[in-house]
Amino acid sequence: MRIEGKEYRTIWFENNFVKIIDQTKLPHNFIIKELKTLDEAVVAIKTMEVRGAPLIGATAAYGIVLAVKENNDLDFIKKSSEKLVNARPTAINLEWAVNRMNNKLSFVNPKDLFDVALKEADEICNEDINFCKNIGLNGLNIIEEIYNKKKNTVNILTHCNAGWLATINWGTATSPIYHAYKKGIPVHVWVDETRPRNQGANLTSFELNEEGIPNTIITDNTGGILMQRGEVDLCIVGTDRTLSTGDVCNKIGTYLKALAAHDNNVPFYVALPSSTIDWETKDYNKIPIEERNTEELSYIEGKDDKNNISKVLIYPKKSKSMNLAFDITPAKYVTGLITEKGVCEASTNGLKKMFER
Repeated sequence: MRIEGKEYRTIWFENNFVKIIDQTKLPHNFIIKELKTLDEAVVAIKTMEVRGAPLIGATAAYGIVLAVKENNDLDFIKKSSEKLVNARPTAINLEWAVNRMNNKLSFVNPKDLFDVALKEADEICNEDINFCKNIGLNGLNIIEEIYNKKKNTVNILTHCNAGWLATINWGTATSPIYHAYKKGIPVHVWVDETRPRNQGANLTSFELNEEGIPNTIITDNTGGILMQRGEVDLCIVGTDRTLSTGDVCNKIGTYLKALAAHDNNVPFYVALPSSTIDWETKDYNKIPIEERNTEELSYIEGKDDKNNISKVLIYPKKSKSMNLAFDITPAKYVTGLITEKGVCEASTNGLKKMFER
């Protein structure tokens, strides 16, 4: 996708280093950062210089490449793997990518480890691009069907950033939107601000602007009244972990949007690649929910009238706060799951049929 008219991926390997777009600097500054060591990759994941389940997985894969470059001893790679997996516990793609890399490297001659690791990390990225493109084509059918009935602009609400910045390219929730726009279907996106880190306002709106797609930023509490007014035709969100039962773990606030959509008969879809499916966990209460630093709530960052980036305290100094990063949307509130293989019911049977081995 594009930034200032130039095509980019979110992550790539160049000149023996991993290159990323530092997402903590967007939307005001566009900075490409180099990751030179395994520890730098871990920090990039922890501090959300890279974020979004598929991109975290890809960064972990390249993190293993950097680990091999530092030391191709398997014990070192194992310890490096543990560091990566512990960097952020909720997104399943991280552990999935690390396990895939380790399985690939298990029986490789030490002198070939780097080449094999790099090839596999590149493959994970290329695979994700294809998956996200197909998610878009499958989701396009849903938007197209609404447009054919409505014959007017299709209003789509999304939460957080499940755009190309959260993947390698195309995005998950945004991919159907991009495909619809490219096909000439008039679309407009309601972009949830997504406190506390404002990934919707800072990232989703940014990337939609770069592609020329009409969008409006709203506070997280506005979606309900828009649905009551009939100003939302469908919701599409991403996910950091979807259980085989169809239950969805996504950015905090997703559950409330699903409840509002259910109450107002607005279709609520979740877009995801199969790498985001947790086939083992059956009880969503067992999903580790990340609790982040409360300063993400109490401080807010932005550009002042002198064009300087400032960080200011917005809470009373003595106030306590809680910063849970994710919530659970039970499958019964999900209209369907948009995957690279097609759209299926959010249920064990739906996923089983879609991904029958």
